Amino acid sequence: MTLVAFLQAQNCSNYPASWRHPQTMPDFMSPQYYQRIARTLEEGKFDLAFFDDRLAMPDRYGDDYEESVRHGIRVVKMDLVSIMTAMGLATQHLGIGGTYSTTYFEPFHVARVFATLDLMIGGRAAWNVVTSLNDSEAVNFSQTEHLEHDLRYDRADEFMEVVLGHWNTWDKDAILLDREKGIFADPKKVHRLDHKGKFFRSRGPFTVPRSPQGHPVIIQAGQSGRGKTFASRWGELIFVIFANLALGKKMYADFKQQVAAGGRDPGKVKLTPAVYVIPGETKTMAEEKAALIDNLAHPMDSLALLSEVLNFDFASKPMDEPFTDAELKSIGGLQAMRDRVIQISGKANPTTRDFVQYSGRGTIREVPTFIGTPQAIADQMEEWFNGGACDGFVIAATHMPGAYEDFVRLVVPELQRRGLFRKEYPGKTLRDTLGLSVPEKSAVG
Repeated sequence: MTLVAFLQAQNCSNYPASWRHPQTMPDFMSPQYYQRIARTLEEGKFDLAFFDDRLAMPDRYGDDYEESVRHGIRVVKMDLVSIMTAMGLATQHLGIGGTYSTTYFEPFHVARVFATLDLMIGGRAAWNVVTSLNDSEAVNFSQTEHLEHDLRYDRADEFMEVVLGHWNTWDKDAILLDREKGIFADPKKVHRLDHKGKFFRSRGPFTVPRSPQGHPVIIQAGQSGRGKTFASRWGELIFVIFANLALGKKMYADFKQQVAAGGRDPGKVKLTPAVYVIPGETKTMAEEKAALIDNLAHPMDSLALLSEVLNFDFASKPMDEPFTDAELKSIGGLQAMRDRVIQISGKANPTTRDFVQYSGRGTIREVPTFIGTPQAIADQMEEWFNGGACDGFVIAATHMPGAYEDFVRLVVPELQRRGLFRKEYPGKTLRDTLGLSVPEKSAVG
C-alpha cells in the first residue's frame, strides 16, 4: 500500500489542536523540525511527505482573524519550497510534495519551482494542484473575490496544459556537454511552447531540463463533480476523504471508472484517503491517548476552519437555523465538504450545528480514526486496502512528530509482517516508489 504523511508548514498539523498537545515540539519554524519528521518517515519507508497549504490565515469567521490567532488555528503558514528542499536534502528516498495554487500563481513559475526542486532532490518531488478556496486568499493577491468554482477548474485545466507543456520542452537526451565540439545541448531537442489560451500566454522555451523521473508527480484532491473530472484527467496520486468504508468502496470504484472512461489506466492512479491513526501497545493505552487528543479541540477550531474551507462566514448564521437553498448554492470553497454534510446528515438544508457535527472539521472525527493496538489498526487498514476502498492511506498527525514516530515504531512493522507494505525502497525516484512510469513527452492528461 501507498503511505503518505499529511504535513503543514505551520504551527500545527492538519489537526489544529495539535500544537496544544504536551508532546508536540515547539520549533516548527526551524529546518530541524521538518528534517526530524522526514528522517522518521524515511525510516518507516513512507512513499511521500506531503504539504497542504492555504494563502491566507483563517479569517472568514466574522471577517476577523483575532480568534484564529488567539487559538492558534493554522495561522502560521510558511512558503513550502525551502522547507521541502531542507527535507529532501536530509533524505535519500522519501518523496516530497507541496501545494501550489493554479488560481494565484503563473504556470511558468510553478513549472520552474517544482522542476528545480525535482532536480535538487534527485527526482522525488510532487506538486499538489489546487484551485484555492476563499476570498481571504483572493484579497492577498490583488483580487476582490475568489473565482467561481467551475471557472477555477477551467483555468486549472489550462494551467496544467502550460505546466506540462513546459516540462515536455526538453528531450531527455538534449544535453550533450560536448567540450571538444563546443556544443552544450542540441537545439533541435529543446522546443518552444508558444501557448496562447483563454487564461495564459507562455512562449518558452522552458529553462529547466528533465529530471530523473521525467517530471514531478501530480497530486490532486478534487472531490466535487467538477473537481473529480479534473482529478481523473490529471492526477497521478489522489487524496480523498471517505466518511466510512462503505462509502469509500463506492467512491473508489466510481473514480476508477471515471479515470478509465477518460482513456487513462486506473491502475496508474493511486487513491489514498486521509485517516488519523492512534496506536498503543494495548487497547487501553491507545484509547487513553485518543481521549487526550480529542479533548484538546476547541469549539472555535471548527467554526473558523468551516468558514475558511467553505468561504462562508458561519458567524452570520445561528447554530440551529437551516441554510437556505440560496446560501448552500453560494458556498464556493470546498463544495465536496458541503455535499458530504448534506449526504451524511440526511438533511437537504443542514444547520451550522450540522456542519460542525457531520463535517468533523477541526476535530479528529473529520476523517476515519483508527485507534487500538498495532494489530487492530493493521486489521482496519487491511480491510480498506484489500476491500477495494483505497490504494493506500494519507496518515494525518494528531501531534508532531510523535504521531509519525508511533506509527513507524508500532504499525509499520505489523504491515510489513503481513506483506502489505515494503521493507525497502524499490528505486531512487518517487515514481519508482509509487510504481509509476516515467512520463513520455505527451501530457499526463
